[in-house]
Amino acid sequence: MILIGGSSHAGKSSIARHLAARQGWTAASTDHLGRHPGRPWRPAGEAVPAHVAAYYLELSTEAQIADVLRHYEILWPAIEALVRRHAEDQSQPRLVLEGSAIWPDRVAGLDVDGVAAVWLTAPPALFEARILAESDHAGADDRGRALIEAFLARTLAFDAVLRDAAERLGAPVSSARDDEAALSAMRPVPWTTDGL
Repeated sequence: MILIGGSSHAGKSSIARHLAARQGWTAASTDHLGRHPGRPWRPAGEAVPAHVAAYYLELSTEAQIADVLRHYEILWPAIEALVRRHAEDQSQPRLVLEGSAIWPDRVAGLDVDGVAAVWLTAPPALFEARILAESDHAGADDRGRALIEAFLARTLAFDAVLRDAAERLGAPVSSARDDEAALSAMRPVPWTTDGL
C-alpha cells in the first residue's frame, strides 16, 4: 500500500492515479471521508456555499490551519482503518491512498507491514500558478479573488507546517512532479533508507 500526503495542489491525485495505473492498483483519496471545507471556487454558474466563503473570509490563516488539523485528527481513525484493511487483508485491492489528511505524525505511528509513504510539496510559485489557473482567479470578481487568495495563503501555510512536521520526524518529502521521482523518494513505514 502507498500513502501520498501533501498540501492541496501538490500533485497528489495525479501521481496517485499514475502509480495506481502503472501497478494495476486502485487509487483513492481521503477526500471522500470528509473534505474540509473544500475549495472556495465552483464551476461557472455555481455559487460558493456561504459556510465555505465565511471560513476563508472570516478566519485567519492560522485559525484555518488549526481547524483543518483538528479535522484531520478526527478523520484519522477512519483513514487508519482503511489503511489496515487494505494492507492486512489480501482479498482487498492494492491501494494508493492520497490526501492532505495523511499527516506524518499519524503515519509514523502506524505499525502495519507493507505500507510506504511520501509527502509531496512544491515551490510557492508553483502552488500559486496551479491555484490561480484552476480557480480562474483572473476572471473572478473581487470577492472571488479574495476567497482564492485566502485559499492560496492557507495552502502555503499548510505546506510549511507539513514540511516542518516531516523534517522533525525524518519523513520522506519530495517535490517530484512525476510518479518515478515520487516512487524513488517513498519510504516504508516506519521510515528507513531502504526504499520500497
